Amino acid sequence: MFRLFLNVMTEFIVSHQTAIRLSFFCVILAVMMAWEFGAPRRVLSVARSRRWTSNLGIVALNTVALRLIFPIAAVGVAAIAADRGWGLLNSITLPDWIAIVFAVVVLDFAIYTQHVAFHKVPILWRLHRMHHTDVDIDTTTGIRFHPIEIALSMAIKMGVIVALGAPAVAVIIFEVLLNATSLFNHGNVRLSGRIDRMLRRIVVTPDFHRVHHSVHRDETDSNYGFNLPVWDYLFGTYRAQPRDGHRGMTIGLDIFREPVRGRLDQLLIQPFLKG
Repeated sequence: MFRLFLNVMTEFIVSHQTAIRLSFFCVILAVMMAWEFGAPRRVLSVARSRRWTSNLGIVALNTVALRLIFPIAAVGVAAIAADRGWGLLNSITLPDWIAIVFAVVVLDFAIYTQHVAFHKVPILWRLHRMHHTDVDIDTTTGIRFHPIEIALSMAIKMGVIVALGAPAVAVIIFEVLLNATSLFNHGNVRLSGRIDRMLRRIVVTPDFHRVHHSVHRDETDSNYGFNLPVWDYLFGTYRAQPRDGHRGMTIGLDIFREPVRGRLDQLLIQPFLKG
């Protein structure tokens, strides 16, 4: 019965993946923006209108770029891999729910590993640093990535999906979770210390991830997780709090702090500039 349900769900997801992802994205983005207005964690230094124009503009460009470069999305690749028997999970027998959970966890680990690489490899850092040159941090920072980085990330993710043989349902669950948690953990929102301590055991919270956007490089190179915090705990990349405190810390990098550098056209050329 579960297998029949899974097959029906897979067919539905593959057919309606764009609507599913867009719906979750819009709802969560709206909720986070409303939360930021109602209970902000920090006072922003730049007008929202200026930053949001650039950050949301990047999302629009990334969406178009991915459509052009990858006509078949990650979920479609998973469906093709299943049809052709590619990948580990298509070669062994596991209960469907275990395969789904396993695939989501492995994909999350892959994103953590990729994130570390984008900090440690100089040419990749030049692409990724645009995400860190935001001089404030709010939910729109969670979707501020250079189009080249987004395309490269998608290619890596597709490779992992094929090698793993990840079920299509697991891929859509992972992508929805990744988008949701990125919007959440970049949020300029206030949680009580008690709730934050409880949540960061199982999910990356805003206070957990904000450390990663500190101007201090040792803090920038910590707390890489987007969804599950376990990888930072296991691999020693976890830092509990910023040394300057969440309200006093400086967000961003020492470079590209001038207001003009936040314009959309300037964001696109950042990887090719010195710094």
